[in-house]
Amino acid sequence: MNTRAAEKIGATRGHVMLEVFSPADGKKIGEVPSFSVDESLAALRETRQAQAKWAQIPVGRRLEIIKSFGEILHERADEVARLLSAENGKPLYEAYIHEVLPVIHLSAYFVKRAEKILAPKPIPIWMFKNRKSYIHYRPRGVTLIISPWNFPFTIPAGAVIMNLIAGNGVLLKPASLTPLIAYKMREIFDAAGLDSKLFQIVSGPGRMAEELIEKGAPHINFVNFTGSTEIGKVVAALCGKHLIPCSMELGGKDPAIVCEDADIALAARSVVNGAFGNSGQICASVERAYVHKNVFDVFVKEVVKLTRELIQDDPARNSRADIGAMTSREQLEIVRRQVEDAVGKGARVLTGGKVSDRGGMFFEPTVLTDVTDDMAVLREETFGPILPVMSVEDDREAIRKANEGIYGLSAYVFTKETKHGRRIAEQIEAGTVMLNETLITHVFPETPWQGFKESGTGRAHSDDGLRDLCLACHVNYDTMPIPRPLWNKFWIWHPYDPKKIRRFHSLYGLLFISSSFVKKLSLLKNLLLPKPVT
Repeated sequence: MNTRAAEKIGATRGHVMLEVFSPADGKKIGEVPSFSVDESLAALRETRQAQAKWAQIPVGRRLEIIKSFGEILHERADEVARLLSAENGKPLYEAYIHEVLPVIHLSAYFVKRAEKILAPKPIPIWMFKNRKSYIHYRPRGVTLIISPWNFPFTIPAGAVIMNLIAGNGVLLKPASLTPLIAYKMREIFDAAGLDSKLFQIVSGPGRMAEELIEKGAPHINFVNFTGSTEIGKVVAALCGKHLIPCSMELGGKDPAIVCEDADIALAARSVVNGAFGNSGQICASVERAYVHKNVFDVFVKEVVKLTRELIQDDPARNSRADIGAMTSREQLEIVRRQVEDAVGKGARVLTGGKVSDRGGMFFEPTVLTDVTDDMAVLREETFGPILPVMSVEDDREAIRKANEGIYGLSAYVFTKETKHGRRIAEQIEAGTVMLNETLITHVFPETPWQGFKESGTGRAHSDDGLRDLCLACHVNYDTMPIPRPLWNKFWIWHPYDPKKIRRFHSLYGLLFISSSFVKKLSLLKNLLLPKPVT
């Protein structure tokens, strides 16, 4: 369904319409229906009915739809990227590299691998060789995806694709700031031949998703939420109330550690990219840099130089823009307040530090030094183009500082010595730690995207992430039936016999417990000629 179709349907049903504005110039760029809870529940029931049929379709047939979706997306990449850039405010380059192309990559990976990933998995039975086990994967049912405005295409599209492959139906609640791209995604799925009832979009205010979980709980089998930790806790509590499994991809305050032996040119360029990509509106953005004191000055000088070279502009006017507008006015105010708080407490602004005078929601990419732990810019998630840089004595202090706080999504280590970097990485409390690079693992469909502490629960992407969207069902069967004469005497069924306790106790001692030769003889005797337990 394209945006115009959404507008037509909204008018037909008497919807209140949700207007969408460009964050770069404030102009209206479209509108979509604002669904009521009752209308969303009706869509949920339709999706559940469609999912019952979809679940019976072999994985290979499901993958044909996904393959077609990837091919059509590649053909229409320009159209999708331009809408993304206009609606979200990010540069056209990032719309391609951060959003459109990773979805094509993820689609192709699972088209090639999903049948093998979801094939029944044997479980070797260690001792009881007369039995065998395996896990087979069944669809969960209907997944409610609640997606964010910072990556309004790649995050929900990846989740939709993986759920459809798993055999689930999908109800997508897009962020109210960026719903247009969700309808564009649906339009491409329609062109790929997907049943329009199987994947539906329910656009509207954020609170509607919470009401939908409360009232639609019997028909919702999984919830995938990406957003702030504050709202994520509310959604997780609702899921817990109704025992709905869920995954939560929440906030971050991701650190970068620059070691004494780091390649400073590489580290500075990567950290600048990690801090200011998507105007810093990434849960995995570099929001803290801890730099060894011996390279601090040269690192800061290079970071400031690179930051000042960035081109900030309206992506619609300048295709070479490195930084676009921020998407949320509320988030713009958070960034402004954090900088003011830091400066008021003694931080130095080396470049940037204020709302741009170009109009729209632009905040200048900002580098801060002399930052202390009592400042909001270090204690709270920023989600904007601010980079605080701190000097540390050694690796130990850097690791300790990196592990402070409530978040644990991603972290970054810069060093020329891989073993050194891995030793540091393994001590950091984060779902992903990268060496000499930032952000890019979200592009890898093979790797899990997961958070520790208040950065979330569950995982997106990866083979295990696909399996998580299924019910892992265990089957155990016999390969060597026990002869009937041995049942009552040796097996665990009724009738119970006090001698059986001695027999099993002795058997487990012989199999699992180290003991002397004399003890083993005693156990063997009790196995063959057990005395009853009195």
